[in-house]
Order: sequence, then structure tokens, then C-alpha cells
Amino acid sequence: MIGSNILHKYGKEIEERLRLKTFPLAVKLLEKKGDIPEGAKRPKRDLGYCINACQAFSMARRGGEIIAMLKEDMWCPEPVIGYGLAEPPEYFLQGHNRFPESARTLEAGRHWAEALPCLEYGRYIGIVSAPLKTANFEPDLAMIYCNPAQLTQLLVAINWKDGHDLTCRLSGHAACVYSIVPVIHNARFQVTSPCVGDRVTAMASDDELIFTALTDALEDLVLGLRYLDKYNSRLPREPWLRYEGELPDSYAKIARMMGMELDK
Repeated sequence: MIGSNILHKYGKEIEERLRLKTFPLAVKLLEKKGDIPEGAKRPKRDLGYCINACQAFSMARRGGEIIAMLKEDMWCPEPVIGYGLAEPPEYFLQGHNRFPESARTLEAGRHWAEALPCLEYGRYIGIVSAPLKTANFEPDLAMIYCNPAQLTQLLVAINWKDGHDLTCRLSGHAACVYSIVPVIHNARFQVTSPCVGDRVTAMASDDELIFTALTDALEDLVLGLRYLDKYNSRLPREPWLRYEGELPDSYAKIARMMGMELDK
């Protein structure tokens, strides 16, 4: 377990090294009402209306809010199902959630519904999010909204430790579910495309993607970012366009071993 002071430092460092537009988030699934952190806003109680999960993340990452949501605070049903806050009705499982708007047939909609990653029903009662650098609770994961260049830096950083690439599951739907549930299922890292709802109702930018990581994986991630900085592989990058430009020594050596014409 990483202490809160260290997590706060990681949140600040990730934000600065990646030059993020919004705060990296700490996210926790709530098992009981006693897990709701002090000072957290409850949308229904404190705002007077329900909101989407992606809107809660937007409020936390843009405004620095602590937003706790139980089932009664949620407007969109997909995270209610995905987080295991209620059992999916048969109508959902039949495919009507997707058909006919975004599925060719009801069967295609059913395939999506049946494959939606879900947490165990009844284990959690809600979710809370806040900026990672100020969160007053122990998070399950960190969530980072980033652009493709920042995502590249993150992917290189996690590849640094053991050379393993990231395998993740992608969907154009339910970003609030796909960005969280696979990580809670111990995927360690996940990349998600913000869904239509996230972009339309929660202001996710056209160039934003979502990167999530288990809290326990953050140390390796930050160490990777620091290591890249030592070799001047940092953001922002200076663009250049040169044909037959200078290669790193290791690249050049490999190319020569394969008979490529580097020495003209």
C-alpha cells in the first residue's frame, strides 16, 4: 500500500511531467457509506440533481472536487450495471441498450450487453473520485485524461520496467465502465476512448483518451517517467523532419547488422 503523502507527490509529478490539462484522479469503489470521505459532495443531496459518472470525473479533474456517487446519485444506467450497484434487467441483456441506435440488430446489442465488463453485484455501493494530489482517501486506481502524445509517454514508461506492452479492451461505449472495471479486475493498466456521453455531457475533448492504472502500479509508472527524463525523452518534444536523420546508437547498430545502408 502506498501512503497518501507519496500518492499526492505522484499525482503532482505525473501532472507536471505530462503537462496535463486536468488533474490526474484518484478513484475508489465504495463498499459502505462509511467509506465516503469527509468533504465529498453527493450530487443528489448537495447539487439537487443526478449526474453521469463521467460528469463526476469531469468535476473532479477540472474543478478539484471530491465527488461521491451512490446509485441514487447516478443518471446513466451503464455504470450502475458495470459497478455492480444493481442487477441488469432482462431488457438490457436482450440488447435494447444498443439497438437500434448503435447496433445493427438486437442480437448485436445483446452481444455487447453480455460482454460488458461488470463488477460483482452487491460488493460496492458507489464510487468516489478526486484529484490524486489532494485525495483524502485510499484509491483503488488512478485515472488520467491525456492526449495521444501524453499517452505515448505513459506507454513507454510502463514498458520501461520489463519490456511488456499493454494489452487492453477497447469499446466506443461506456467509458466510465471500461476505464475502471478491467483495472479493478487486476489488469493493472487500461486505455479507454471516451464515449459519446463523456464527450457530449462531460466535455471530454476530441483529442483526449483515458489512461487508468492500479494504485500499486503507480510507483513503477513514475519511476519510468523519471528514467525517460534522464535521457531527454520528455514532453514537450521538439519536432523535426529530416530524411536519414541521426539514429540512436542502438538503432544504428541493429540496422547495420541487417545490412541496411546507413554508411553511404
